[in-house]
Amino acid sequence: MMQLLRWLIVLALAALAGRLISKVKLPSILGWLIVGMIFGPHAVGLLPQSVLDAAWYKTVIMWMQCAFGLMLGTELVWNKLRSYGKGLMVTTLTQSLGTFFFVTLVFAVSFLLAGIPVYLSFVFGGIALATAPAPALSIVNEFHAKGPVTDTLLPMAVLDDVVAIIVFFTVNSIVSSSISGGAVPLYMIPVMILLPVVIGLIVGFPAGWLLKRVRGRVQTLAVLLAGIMLTAGIGWILNVKVLSGITLNYMLMGVSFSAVFTNMVPEDRLGEITDYFHPILAVSLLAAIVDLGAPLNYHLILGAGLYTFLYIAARGAGKYFGARLGARAMKMPDTVQKYLGLTLLPHSGVSLVFTGIACSTLAARAELAGVVQGTIAAAAVINEIIAVIAAKKGFQLAGEIENG
Repeated sequence: MMQLLRWLIVLALAALAGRLISKVKLPSILGWLIVGMIFGPHAVGLLPQSVLDAAWYKTVIMWMQCAFGLMLGTELVWNKLRSYGKGLMVTTLTQSLGTFFFVTLVFAVSFLLAGIPVYLSFVFGGIALATAPAPALSIVNEFHAKGPVTDTLLPMAVLDDVVAIIVFFTVNSIVSSSISGGAVPLYMIPVMILLPVVIGLIVGFPAGWLLKRVRGRVQTLAVLLAGIMLTAGIGWILNVKVLSGITLNYMLMGVSFSAVFTNMVPEDRLGEITDYFHPILAVSLLAAIVDLGAPLNYHLILGAGLYTFLYIAARGAGKYFGARLGARAMKMPDTVQKYLGLTLLPHSGVSLVFTGIACSTLAARAELAGVVQGTIAAAAVINEIIAVIAAKKGFQLAGEIENG
């Protein structure tokens, strides 16, 4: 009970900080992130590591990751996706793979000069290409963003996650072949992508059937909450009982679950469903961002070295110019060409997960694991603050947020 009370107090403080910071025209998420960092285990400690490691806490965060996946899934309307066509796919690949190759190249040159094994540069590239969707989604949710950039970003967040899983775990498995340490076998990569989708599909069809027939806030929320619970529960069972050492993506489960019923119900009914779910989505995003900030150690800002700043700059350039190149080649709207890259800068949650996996693979080379861990941890703190402001500015410059 004390652990739960601590967490609820931090969430309340984060909500208050978000309201205060929004008064100066900055996104609330920045307040949530900073409160998570201040009251996390590396500072005040109101939310200590024992809470972050507790089974109940991980279960709640897992459920909420699945829940905010609904925001992405409800944008995956088949007719709308067909209108995006090849532009969405090409731009996703240019910004994600472009970031991977550019970051890898920058670190390959740096490591050659420093006498560090060049294969480590591919690890940095694999970590860098991922985008954390929750920060940008919270900005969309808070400011009611609408327009070509928003319409491109939301489905791209799903595709970007898939590309990140494929590239990172492929690199991680190849690197592990030259050193001792654990790694995900290559044959498990399609399982990690397809299994969350299948779980969402299995639960999504009966949920869609029910949502077409029930009406009213209580009945609608009952179907949604039961669906999320069942989806996350199946994923948890598979993680714990079947897939030893493999962590499935709960957000992808939520995306798949909601994408199914989104394409089964009429458009006016979908709007009603999303309106009913909005308060739960807001709380889920708040908890996810606090969880993102809590492990960040602000002390690392002082100890950030050359590699940290190289990483932030190279990744930012890869995301921005990769998105711009793809959008321009596919003749996407001018605002998408100019500003989509700014909304893709948030990174921390995914980067820290990938970093933990990479360090496990590099366990036999502790000095290399230290380079990765120190660089990414410091970059997570610095980049996330910059990225949140840049993402909001991107939506504002594109003319897609209210009260911008």
